Amino acid sequence: MEKLKIGNFEFNSRLFIGTGKYENLDIMKKAHEASGTEAVTVALRRVNLENEKENLLNYIDQNKYKILPNTAGCYTAEEAIRTARLARELKLPDWVKLEVIGDKKTLMPDNEETLKATKILVKEGFTVLAYTNDDIVSCKKLEEAGASSVMPLGAPIGSGQGILNQNNIKIILEQAKVPIIVDAGVGTASDAAIAMEIGADGVLLNTGVALAKDSIKMARAMKLAIEAGRDAYLAGRIPKKLYASASSPTEGISK
Repeated sequence: MEKLKIGNFEFNSRLFIGTGKYENLDIMKKAHEASGTEAVTVALRRVNLENEKENLLNYIDQNKYKILPNTAGCYTAEEAIRTARLARELKLPDWVKLEVIGDKKTLMPDNEETLKATKILVKEGFTVLAYTNDDIVSCKKLEEAGASSVMPLGAPIGSGQGILNQNNIKIILEQAKVPIIVDAGVGTASDAAIAMEIGADGVLLNTGVALAKDSIKMARAMKLAIEAGRDAYLAGRIPKKLYASASSPTEGISK
């Protein structure tokens, strides 16, 4: 499988996984290992930097995983920019999952604030992975603003509804010149496989693994789904037909 390239970063795995909502840190670590991921995303605004025992960053092997700081919990471009700069001060990798939320109830992204923050962070030298909704125009604008990857949601954050609008994702993929990572809404392995089968370059998820009855087993399932979905996309599926088509040809059979 060819490597996924985002800015100056390269990965064999196309699965990005989060660090929140796990029953405990031991399960989180085992789930990360089972997933085969090479990058884990951390919400810096939810990290206790003043308490070593409670500092999540201390429980992630940075020789094994590349930490992707994210700006979850930010509601303005200014908040997101400050959070990204904090990650830089902490000597974390110089990239960021940019997330600016516009509504507290639905947790849908604020595309205007996200675009504003993208432009500023790109100028400051960040590799920006911009989270947004599955709006074709918004994704194009983020790419034009310099985002190294655009991350349209499959469904609302944590909803587990899967890929609700495959047609939009397909058009976004068709137009994009940067990697498209489907982010949010993935609830089970088949959701991840579908995202990859339609051509997504990768998937970022958290809740689907963290809140599964068996997080470790689900993490492994997600790993296999990502690999199978990518292979299926590259292999090329047969076209859908209205009527049956015999598996064994009938031409040339003597009567």
